[in-house]
Amino acid sequence: MIPFSPPRIDSKIVEEVAAALYSGWITTGPRTKMFEQELEHFTGASKVLCLNSATAGLEVMLRWFGVGKGDEVIVPAYTYAATANVIIHCGAKPVFVDSGDDFNLDVDAVGRAVTSKTKAIITVDIGGLPCDYLKIAELNKSERVKSLFVPATEEQALLGRPLMIADAAHSLGATYAGCPVGHPDLADTTVFSFHAVKNLTTAEGGAVCLNLPKPFDNIELYKYLCVKSLHGQNKDAFQKNQMGNWRYDIIEAGYKFNMTDVQAAMGLVELRRYRSDMLPKRKYIFEKYSEGFKNKKWARLPVTETDIKQTSYHAFMLRINGISEEQRDAIIQDIFLAGVAVNVHFIPLPMMTLYKNMGYQIKDYPKAYKLFASEISLPVYYSLTDEQIQKIIWVVGVAVEENLIK
Repeated sequence: MIPFSPPRIDSKIVEEVAAALYSGWITTGPRTKMFEQELEHFTGASKVLCLNSATAGLEVMLRWFGVGKGDEVIVPAYTYAATANVIIHCGAKPVFVDSGDDFNLDVDAVGRAVTSKTKAIITVDIGGLPCDYLKIAELNKSERVKSLFVPATEEQALLGRPLMIADAAHSLGATYAGCPVGHPDLADTTVFSFHAVKNLTTAEGGAVCLNLPKPFDNIELYKYLCVKSLHGQNKDAFQKNQMGNWRYDIIEAGYKFNMTDVQAAMGLVELRRYRSDMLPKRKYIFEKYSEGFKNKKWARLPVTETDIKQTSYHAFMLRINGISEEQRDAIIQDIFLAGVAVNVHFIPLPMMTLYKNMGYQIKDYPKAYKLFASEISLPVYYSLTDEQIQKIIWVVGVAVEENLIK
């Protein structure tokens, strides 16, 4: 069986993780801080905070901004559950919007969804292709949106508009308008995922790029979020271990969101070879797939580049023209039986039991449903060989054409 997305674990990763273990620092320590600094350099972010997941990053930013009961947060219907679940954790209401043709959220739909209850907009870069950052930022900073905004906290009053959070779980290394995703010109804050199936993995993990505009101080915000993400404790284990520095205080009921040095060790190795090694390999796989399917009338290839966007090559989201959800599922079954693991990114959230029980209906998001019903994600990972790529192209082609004939 050709797997879908195994992590890249080689001798460099093993050696650096072993060095972390032997160092005595296996929780938050010097490697985590170094990883944060190198991510700042990679993205151009004002400040980066590493955490144990992207989900933690989304939630900590919503809570810092004071999002709570009675508030609304705009989010794509076409995303993974983590993006919306954190809104519910905060007691607020997810307001779903439909998709555009590139799987990302429809900017016009965002504009229609803004109300006086809107406290944040969470964008999502599906498959690694950046959303329309500048259009969304322009909308969010418009006089109409600012006039609707009703601040309830000091932070909200200081910003004077909804917080723009980029869920960039898929898009580390992607660019928009010449800027790397995570750059201050794109969003107030950007959240990356380093989960096992991501381009860069730390097994589990994530990072928050802090890019709040003045008068916010991103360095001071970083210091505060370090406290908030570690039980509200004003010193982490590394700081407490300094001579005579054992005494600490708990200043709020915080969370357990910190990244460990074992995780950061993996991240450091991967980040240092990311642009020169990982991204070129993933681009190569995309190009092979595109070449293999370009003459198939039934195939709609994913967008990888426009005049303003460049993908991170995270997920090759192949669409099959003119099929139903049932046909797509049958195609996937045949692909699996032929020894290839594939996936679907994603099942829109209004189709999930939790959200259906809350009153959401997929019929209200027809583009998201159409995208979902026709999509198959193909394997993209570092160790995928040319022979395997050709087998995948052949197997997918046979499965699609046999089911279209039926």
